[in-house]
Amino acid sequence: MSPEFTHDGPGTAEDEWRRWPGLRDVPELDWSGVGHVLVVAAHPDDETLGAGGLLATAAARGVAVDVVVATDGEGSHPDSPTTTPQALAVVRAREVRDAVAALAPDARVHRLALPDGGVTAAAEALAETLRGLVGPATLLVAPWTADGHPDHDAAGEVAARVAVEAGATCLHYPVWLWHWAHPGDVRVPWQRGTRLDLDDVARRRKSVAMARHASQTAPLSARPGDEVLLPAGVLAHFERGSEFFLRSGDATTTTSLGAEFFEEFYAANGEDPWGFEDRWYEARKRALTLAVLPRPEFRSGLEIGCSTGVLTVELAARTERLLAVDVAASALDRARQRLDAAGAGDRVETRVARVPQEYPTGTFDLVVLSEVAYYCDPDDLAVLVERLRGCLAPDGVLVACHWRHLVEGYPLTGDEVHRALRGLPGLDVLVRHEEEDFLLDVLVPAPAVSVARAGGLA
Repeated sequence: MSPEFTHDGPGTAEDEWRRWPGLRDVPELDWSGVGHVLVVAAHPDDETLGAGGLLATAAARGVAVDVVVATDGEGSHPDSPTTTPQALAVVRAREVRDAVAALAPDARVHRLALPDGGVTAAAEALAETLRGLVGPATLLVAPWTADGHPDHDAAGEVAARVAVEAGATCLHYPVWLWHWAHPGDVRVPWQRGTRLDLDDVARRRKSVAMARHASQTAPLSARPGDEVLLPAGVLAHFERGSEFFLRSGDATTTTSLGAEFFEEFYAANGEDPWGFEDRWYEARKRALTLAVLPRPEFRSGLEIGCSTGVLTVELAARTERLLAVDVAASALDRARQRLDAAGAGDRVETRVARVPQEYPTGTFDLVVLSEVAYYCDPDDLAVLVERLRGCLAPDGVLVACHWRHLVEGYPLTGDEVHRALRGLPGLDVLVRHEEEDFLLDVLVPAPAVSVARAGGLA
């Protein structure tokens, strides 16, 4: 289902996207075998915003380029007091010709003049045009099929279908996704991403081309109804040094990872597959996790996903009693050995449990969720979030720490997990630590009281 949004509504700031490593984690665009680039735009300016850098790069590589513009975008200002849809269609047709000429001077532009807002009904006309242009060596690039605008979605679906028929490669560019989605958003198949890093020439050409779409990037007039359609905050998404595309493919659903996945992972990668024992990255992250705890000691702690118990040993020194659970029995065996060797075995209970289905009963004034919640699917995460809140004591502390990079096969991203946790009712974020690699949050019952104020120092 496409999201509901308005172009002038509050959207995700470009700064949030630039801080998220997921956009850099995807592989670079592979040009091998590409002899022709065919870019589809639902409206004039889509081609420039979503694939302007690709068009400029293709031209610089000497690759033949075609641009198909499905509509003239005459419906962009339905309440304009100064122009008509017919006049606007003429303006926008000129703008797209000028913009493409700035990006790829030898490109051919094909205007279909389908009704703005009517691409779905005219899908076969678009398909016939694409069939006449596409070949096995074509890189077909079109709007993403779930971008949120009906014309974008339909144009992307048509392109994907035609690419399959022709044996061509199809990529999809987002436009409105950057406005309504958020980093790590579960609604977006990030794992199908690829990126094109733009050189200085491509970036300059794209900047010039964006300015050519003046009817969208500036107000038509100062009168109501002539407001700018693409304000600076939206345009910022397309001023990056790279462009992001999604490889075409069927929608996939990923379920929570269970015991079998982890047992196989441990068996294949040894007793310390994540390097908890010898990587400075892990040692530093544990130190930060322990340092952000707002109290020196806790009565009753719960560690969800304790793995082989490296952090568990250190948490045991801060809690009177600690329950450590994990879905993998073999990991818990090693955790028990580690706890016994550290002399902490009598203060820590270990238990095999699949969370959230087998969530421990009881109340805890410390719950630690470290590098585990992105193994949940969205439904299980929703249940987990609810149970986390329910098990916290009135003075309870929830600590969460998660990796931010994309990992093939993980149902969720760390950013999506922390977005859900920060929305827990009745809890405030006491500590929010953000790095490129991980997020570390401490949540406490509202209103949050700083460590200094709690100790009478402020």
